Amino acid sequence: MESGRLADLHVHTTASDGTLTPEQTVWETARIGLFAVGITDHDSIDGLDPALSAAEDAGIHVVPGVEINTDYEEDEIHILGYYINLDSSSLRAHMETLRTGRIQRGRRIVELLNSLGVRISFDRVNEIAGKGSVGRPHVAKAIVEGGYAKCINEAFGKYLVRGAPAFVERYKITPYEAVGIVVEAHGVAVLAHPGNSWLAERLLPALVDSGLRGIEAWHTDHSPGQTRRFIEAAKRHDLIATGGSDSHGPNMLKDVAIGHITVDAAVVEQLRATADEIKTAWLPK
Repeated sequence: MESGRLADLHVHTTASDGTLTPEQTVWETARIGLFAVGITDHDSIDGLDPALSAAEDAGIHVVPGVEINTDYEEDEIHILGYYINLDSSSLRAHMETLRTGRIQRGRRIVELLNSLGVRISFDRVNEIAGKGSVGRPHVAKAIVEGGYAKCINEAFGKYLVRGAPAFVERYKITPYEAVGIVVEAHGVAVLAHPGNSWLAERLLPALVDSGLRGIEAWHTDHSPGQTRRFIEAAKRHDLIATGGSDSHGPNMLKDVAIGHITVDAAVVEQLRATADEIKTAWLPK
């Protein structure tokens, strides 16, 4: 890959809580002139096959990925996995477990909302999610649609954030377990947006010991000072410094466009080479 071409390595689609389909995401990536996009849906790999198919016609490179939401103490930490093996039976089993947990959480949130007089149905939440993995943004859209909030942000603030009356804890796994899931699927585990977590940096050495190979230094929510700090952390721990917009498409909590944050082609090549190395290490001796 030639240096100078750009990639956005953190993008969500309708396979989780994005508003653009995998195919639309690929074509939008091509339209704005990027050479690659990382499809990293929350707890779901369902968007990867259609994205990879569309990429052949669009002439761009899709980095197959996933973003796994985890919890540690009272903090939320996300782990990205890149160049995962889509044929991994263990990965698909883990994704199914997480999907089931999301459905159960969604049902319980709707029950609590109903008890508060917010008359929405889980069937409608499912319709909004479509083929995607059910999440709070889908519930928030149903709340707005029902006239119980003016916008998604208001719906979250009134009902769905921690401490709000309809907040429900999700099915929990630790960041160490998430790293293990990625590594077992022969992927490259990367710590997502560490600036959004108060524990992530403290856990970094232990995460590296468990198989973490990268850290997302460039992110929409990171200040320039945070980005510099995470680049230095990558150097200290011999990690790949990655980056992406975390775009969920238009009409979401944050209207962040694909390509808002990009990295050079060299980062994509580092990830691919590391994935090849991991795959080789898993081959029978």
